[in-house]
Amino acid sequence: MSRLSQSNYLLPLCGSRRRQEIPPQDHESSIGQDADSPKTQQAYSQANDGTVNTRNNEIRGIMKVSWFSAGVSSAVATKMAIGNMGLDKVIYIHVDDQHPDSMRFVKDCEEWFGQEVEIMQSPFKNVRDACMMHGKGYINGPHGANCTRHLKKMVRIKWEYELPIDTNLIYVWGMDSGEASRAERLTKSMTDQQHIFPLVELGISKAHAHRILKASGIPRPEMYNLGYPNNNCKGCVKGGMGYWNHIRVDFPDVFADRAKMEREVGHTCIKGVFLDELDPDRGRFAPIIIDDCGIFCELEAL
Repeated sequence: MSRLSQSNYLLPLCGSRRRQEIPPQDHESSIGQDADSPKTQQAYSQANDGTVNTRNNEIRGIMKVSWFSAGVSSAVATKMAIGNMGLDKVIYIHVDDQHPDSMRFVKDCEEWFGQEVEIMQSPFKNVRDACMMHGKGYINGPHGANCTRHLKKMVRIKWEYELPIDTNLIYVWGMDSGEASRAERLTKSMTDQQHIFPLVELGISKAHAHRILKASGIPRPEMYNLGYPNNNCKGCVKGGMGYWNHIRVDFPDVFADRAKMEREVGHTCIKGVFLDELDPDRGRFAPIIIDDCGIFCELEAL
């Protein structure tokens, strides 16, 4: 069974012991490749029989962790890592603004993984509380989203802070084959941990990852079925004009609350325009990808 632990990171001052840097922001990705490739079924088989050769597992004093985002690519990467080398922890940091179907997906994946998914949560719990903690000022910008810092990054830092100082961390990431350069930059930026990218190493695209999940029998999160390319919060503050006009239709209450929050904070989600002034016909929705909100976007907020 999953367990929910609320991370009260305000008790210790959360300066991480580990050096962390910010990789360049990158939103490259594509869902355009054919999902019926034989490689897809081969990869699904490898996820179950553990034949993927990723890293030497004969290391003492290590902790192998997947920071599970509740996205499809992250789920497939986690399953492959478990099948290949085993994981000590699978951790999902929950935000109340996730679509309710995300928790169904987490529980389904927990059964598929054959391993507990540990669920953590910031004391702020939701985007509004995280963005409003300082009153006026900042929502999103070149250094990342304020909500990401408080809802994701600080939870992870507190978790790292409480580990034995000599713990060697190995992190599993859900980046797909279209994000190899991004994976390389991340490895260079986070040198205090080792990093494994199962989908990159096997050449598995986002479309292939969806096919692998479908073969498992697990329904993907509802946000994908609504046309969103990733399972982020409803009303992700990193979205562009087309994304917000889609949210306006699918989740009008969320759109209205984010528009109100912008005015209260005195800062916009979209550079140069407040949501309550956004032309409903502006922007385009599909091929731009917003990254699954997990440790990836934490790095942008360091």
